[in-house]
Amino acid sequence: MIAQETTLLHQTRIYAESLLKQLPLDYTYHNLSHTQDVVAFANDIADQEGISDHDRETVLIAAWLHDVGYRQGCVNHEDTGIDLARPFLIKLGMPAQRVEEVATCIEATKMPQSPNGNRLAEILCDADLGHLSTPDFLERSEQLRQELKRMGNKISKKKWRKKTAGFLENHHYFTHYGQSVLAPRQAANLETLRQQVEEDGDEEDDDTKPDKPGKHAKKSNRIDQPSGNSPADGPPKARKPERGIETMFRLTSQNHFQLSAMADTKANIMISINTIVISLVLSILIRKLEDWPTLTIPTVMFTITSVIATVLAVLATRPNVTSGTFSREDIEHKTANLLFFGNFHQMDLTDYEWGMRRMMDDADFLYSSMIRDIYFLGKVLGKKYKLLRWSYSVFMFGLVASVLAFGVAAYVSR
Repeated sequence: MIAQETTLLHQTRIYAESLLKQLPLDYTYHNLSHTQDVVAFANDIADQEGISDHDRETVLIAAWLHDVGYRQGCVNHEDTGIDLARPFLIKLGMPAQRVEEVATCIEATKMPQSPNGNRLAEILCDADLGHLSTPDFLERSEQLRQELKRMGNKISKKKWRKKTAGFLENHHYFTHYGQSVLAPRQAANLETLRQQVEEDGDEEDDDTKPDKPGKHAKKSNRIDQPSGNSPADGPPKARKPERGIETMFRLTSQNHFQLSAMADTKANIMISINTIVISLVLSILIRKLEDWPTLTIPTVMFTITSVIATVLAVLATRPNVTSGTFSREDIEHKTANLLFFGNFHQMDLTDYEWGMRRMMDDADFLYSSMIRDIYFLGKVLGKKYKLLRWSYSVFMFGLVASVLAFGVAAYVSR
């Protein structure tokens, strides 16, 4: 993978983000979030396909720019995006031949996709429809259906499910990674979708009231196929994690881990300083006490201060490992937190996998597990920072008192 974002790729990302952030809220699917997902898919596929860093940069640039044409409406947005991309990339100094490679990749994403054997175009096409293989496919599908409604293309949930199922049946990935990894996941989503279509039967569709087109939307003439890049599906019958909630959990967990890392760093600083102080006192200063008996009390104060501060810092970072097991009753009662290693590190893989699958099938269990995980991370952080505060306080006040004591002793011994 590319070690870091190149200047050209960085400038392209900033440009694409600036355009996509201006899109109307009517675009519930083709927005900045979708483009970010496509870029991530393209990067993963490029990594698995083993292409050069130069080609990877080209396909990632195309991924960032492939939907910027939505700024001027959803009709023929690929052509519009190419028209926006060409002058921008030429201005950045990209050679004309490479600009055309980017344009070819974007052109290939038109439905039906047609990479025509171009390896970079195949990667972008698979990345653009990579969401067909994701666990939240049904949710993203509904986002696209809602987008089409706002564009003026009314379609019921039942019809959309059937149309989407037909699209998945006929869709094939182009790259080796897409065929070997993404395709099986897509097949699983197709099976779930077929079950929903069967369950629909002849029941009345609950989505019969037409919506008005968005204020800034242009009517699309592509309702007979998944618009732009991908199909959609009715919302799942079981509640699934939504993007905003997932983002909240992810950011909260990241913040907790960063705070924990900061606490460990502070504790390591305190341990390092005080162990050096203790070693110096024991190796040098104690030998001088026979000649300078008045320094005995300050030395003892200084040593005790360092020892206590070190012990508190060690306690702040000392790991606490739990039993590492859970029972099936815990899973049935939704009391086990399978997201924390201390609750499963001694379990057999089959039992742990069974528990995880049960949790993934139950949105309430999944949410409660994530909430408990964040809560107990916070409890651990609270304990860490409390011990660290004591450690730093003992060190600060003990150091001041010891220095004053050394000063008094030096004055008395004069």
